[in-house]
Amino acid sequence: RRGTYRDELSMRKKDGSAVQLEFSSSVIKDENENEIGIISFLQDISQRKKAQDELDHLAHHDPLTTLPNRALFQDRLEQAIIKSKRKKYSFALLFIDLDQFKNINDSLGHDIGDEVLITISERFRSILREEDTLARLGGDEFVILLEHLPKPEYASNVAQKIIDITKEVIEIASHELYVSSSIGISLYPQDTRSSKDMLKFADTAMYRAKDEGRNNFQFYSSEMTEIAFERVVLEMSLRQAISNDEFVVHYQPQYSTKDDSLIGMEALVRWNHPSMGMIAPFKFIPLAEETGLIVELDRIVMNKALGQVAKWYENGLNPGVLALNLAVKQLEHEDFISHLSDTLKRYDFNLSWLELEVTESQMMKNPERAIEKLDRIQELGIKIAIDDFGTGYSSLSYLKRLPVDKLKIDRSFVMDLPDDEEDAAITKAVIAFAKSLNLLVLAEGVETPEQQTFLKENGCDAIQGYLYSKPIDAVEMEKLLSV
Repeated sequence: RRGTYRDELSMRKKDGSAVQLEFSSSVIKDENENEIGIISFLQDISQRKKAQDELDHLAHHDPLTTLPNRALFQDRLEQAIIKSKRKKYSFALLFIDLDQFKNINDSLGHDIGDEVLITISERFRSILREEDTLARLGGDEFVILLEHLPKPEYASNVAQKIIDITKEVIEIASHELYVSSSIGISLYPQDTRSSKDMLKFADTAMYRAKDEGRNNFQFYSSEMTEIAFERVVLEMSLRQAISNDEFVVHYQPQYSTKDDSLIGMEALVRWNHPSMGMIAPFKFIPLAEETGLIVELDRIVMNKALGQVAKWYENGLNPGVLALNLAVKQLEHEDFISHLSDTLKRYDFNLSWLELEVTESQMMKNPERAIEKLDRIQELGIKIAIDDFGTGYSSLSYLKRLPVDKLKIDRSFVMDLPDDEEDAAITKAVIAFAKSLNLLVLAEGVETPEQQTFLKENGCDAIQGYLYSKPIDAVEMEKLLSV
């Protein structure tokens, strides 16, 4: 229709090698403007395209580190803002400056300085997700774009990792070099919705980090910096607490709905901080899971609880079944099964006394792997329960394959029973579903006689909650068992 046509094609030669072609075609007309034919050309433009791609790469990447340069980073930042507006998520910008880097250039030369920058950029790359953007603005200044920010604290996690990995020794040409970094963080949309201001605010926060003595990070918001530092301090304290054995186990009894007899108890960890006193789990368990410390913490609880329950049985008491919470990271650990078996043997612990609880939401992150591990646990003769059932959006096709003995109805569905019609309907449905799969059902968070009556009347097998007892220490639990 236009008289000409042009396109680029990617094809292969007979030997299998790729070739880029430009195809052009034009209508041929006679002296009277009548169309009498078409003439077409094919031209190999592979070398031209390669040269163009190289020029484009050079235009958008730092030649030393091959990282995106300022221009490409600015484009990525603009795109992140557009996506964030559309999908309603947050992101963070980290502005990183290497402390005292000029001293390396001045004393050892720019060649050594360049090697340091290459090493540092590779280290930064190693701790970032695939969707994050790392760029070099110039000199010793780097920026990181953390998209899809789960929560602001995640930015402080990455910043701390950057600080830690920067401090590691760099060995170049028989030199052992040490550098540190100062980091400023701005958040979208909390701090600003402007790309220009995002970079400016992060730069401002970076200079505040230098003013605070370097080798640290600061949020543009002083409030966020305070929260982030509290988290860093808490993590350090948590690691120290594991070394100092500051954790104690409390037990919350579980009762049968048939005759109100005690049939077991759930082991719940508490942090007995030397100066802050007893710290509730919700303040440190999420941090333990994020940092991987949950594996050590789970094993501490397992060791203490198994030892205590075995002792009660040995003394002629009947604590029933011990329910132990099992973090997915613990479940995925290579030596978990062998560690569990060794611990059971150490205390001569009867397998019928133990039940392991796995939260539905965590299990559904990798259900195939979870099924494989839980099958092995059940083969040992250990009962398995799904904790917080109804909150994890699990697939029924996976549920029927899971080697599960019990469902625990989450407290969020129990708290408004029996008045809330939706919660009542969900609770009835869960109980009916469990019965159809021959599973037991336990309700958590039972606090009123009305809740208790509703659950009994609708076939719930067991109850746990403040109506019967709050979590209590081993001394109080022993008194209860001795009655």
